[in-house]
Amino acid sequence: MTGFDIAVVGLVVLVILVLFAGVKTVPQGYLYTVERFGRYTRTLHPGLNIITPFIETIGSKMNIMEQVLDVPTQEVITKDNASVAADAVAFYQVLNPAQAAYQVSNLENAILNLTMTNIRSVMGSMDLDELLSNREVINEKLLRVVDDAVGPWGIKVTRVEIKDIRPPADLVDAMARQMKAEREKRAQVLEAEGSRNAAILRAEGAKQAAILQAEGEREAAFRDAEARERLAEAEAKATRMVSEAIAAGDVQAINYFVAQKYTEALGSIGRANNAKIVLMPMESSSLIGSLGGIGAIAREVFGDGPKPSSAPSSTPRRPATRTVPDVQMAAADRPAETGNVWPATPGQQPPEA
Repeated sequence: MTGFDIAVVGLVVLVILVLFAGVKTVPQGYLYTVERFGRYTRTLHPGLNIITPFIETIGSKMNIMEQVLDVPTQEVITKDNASVAADAVAFYQVLNPAQAAYQVSNLENAILNLTMTNIRSVMGSMDLDELLSNREVINEKLLRVVDDAVGPWGIKVTRVEIKDIRPPADLVDAMARQMKAEREKRAQVLEAEGSRNAAILRAEGAKQAAILQAEGEREAAFRDAEARERLAEAEAKATRMVSEAIAAGDVQAINYFVAQKYTEALGSIGRANNAKIVLMPMESSSLIGSLGGIGAIAREVFGDGPKPSSAPSSTPRRPATRTVPDVQMAAADRPAETGNVWPATPGQQPPEA
């Protein structure tokens, strides 16, 4: 091989090396920075790119995909001097590769320390109860603070999440006892409210029952009074009709009226529970006259027709007398529930029962 051949082969190899040095392939999800003599000039995007060999070089290879940064456990003292341990996780994305490459050194370590510092600051300004119950508020505050801090670096913090908050064991026991006491208090309050509502409902029910009972008694009294009024009106009407009949000369009407009252009186005496022997003055002529009036009325009713009464005699009639056996026989003919009736004849004692 001659020297010319060696020169040609060397030239071909040099061209190939120059081509390989000038052609750069950027994978998807990455951006490359280009430096010319150590100074940033431009950014290479995913795909095939060509740079000037031996003059331009690749500076930094930046991952523009969203990345996860695990924040280690942090000991935080809350506003009410309670010590808790908190774990967190941060998500960030590179938006400007040049700023992320040349504005900060060791990007991940910077974001990690910034997140840890703000976790202590945000959580330390809250009480323990607020810390345990307001994780969304803590996440929002951390995201806003950390994102504002990393903005000049060309970084976008998308999320900061608190994974776990662990209070000390003795504090957890105290919180459990407090929760139990609070629930017992709620149960007692609810039970007292239920008893009060039940008492109120019972009182209202008793009130309504008393009102309804009073209204019922008033209605009953009103109807009773109305019945007595109608009975009195009927009695007055009957008395008026008897009076009119007497005024018209019908003596049998007064006889019927007296006989009816007499029979009702005897029935009342006979229905008495303590009626055994009844002593009452009785005039034979009045009883006979009453019975005669009843007989006359019965004849009129059953069609025998009234018999003309004889002219009244001017000679006064002598009252009829009844012997003791006749009275006893009459008393024996009456029902047993009316009691024994004995005429009070002067000088004569009633027989023993």
